[in-house]
Amino acid sequence: MFKSIGIIAKRDHIHINEYLCKVLSFLHKRELKIFNLNSRVEIEELGGDCDLVIVIGGDGTLLQAARLLAQYNVYLLGINLGRLGFLTDISPTEIEKYLDEILAGKFIEEKRFLIKAKVYRDNNYLCECNAFNDIVIHRGNMPHLLTFDTSIDGHFVNKQRADGLVVSTPTGSTAYALSAGGPLIHPSLNALLLVTICPHTLSSRPLVVDGNSDIEIIIDPQQRELAQLNCDGILYHELQQGDRIVIEKHQDISLIHPQGYDHYATLRAKLNWG
Repeated sequence: MFKSIGIIAKRDHIHINEYLCKVLSFLHKRELKIFNLNSRVEIEELGGDCDLVIVIGGDGTLLQAARLLAQYNVYLLGINLGRLGFLTDISPTEIEKYLDEILAGKFIEEKRFLIKAKVYRDNNYLCECNAFNDIVIHRGNMPHLLTFDTSIDGHFVNKQRADGLVVSTPTGSTAYALSAGGPLIHPSLNALLLVTICPHTLSSRPLVVDGNSDIEIIIDPQQRELAQLNCDGILYHELQQGDRIVIEKHQDISLIHPQGYDHYATLRAKLNWG
């Protein structure tokens, strides 16, 4: 089914050479065309020429791959070298077993979406970024709380003073949003999650909205220190007083899971539900 296969590997992992060689050996025996991002292959070539991209690393490596490859029509498969592994769900000890099944067309396909944030300053477009898990606006290194207004689809929701705000996809509901007290959302749902980080009020609660909503956050004009915009945990831009951030649904990416994949079993194992 898959003829051209790309590989993205986390190069600084202690066992990466062992598992990368294992994957490459398996693929070469089947005479497949292989593109290795770590051997001078550009991301445009990887996305444009590959049917399937195998990500060897942790969830962070797969998040990066999703951000880079969402504009291309490729499938992503994760081999987990990390600790938690909500997204990269194949164990290194089971590489050959599951790759054999997947290359034979026996797998579960799952569509998930990314979100993007556009930043405007003085009504002028400034920059944008995309995220698979979440986009976070937070106070950064400032000693005081961040004050900001939130609107959804043009309707004012609230003004808050807090450490920040997490805007998460269903995929990201098991990440920062969960740590901040948000609910778990099934990844198939078309929804967005807003979770305030350490709000200065007892009435703040996580908010789940339609996935097609336009979310607008405006940094208070009286805010003197710089805030920060993070996309999937990566610092992307510093925010000034009055900056307007618009967050909305972006592109889709196709994940591949082995047959028998069970989202709830993953939650049970990773969250120690017993």
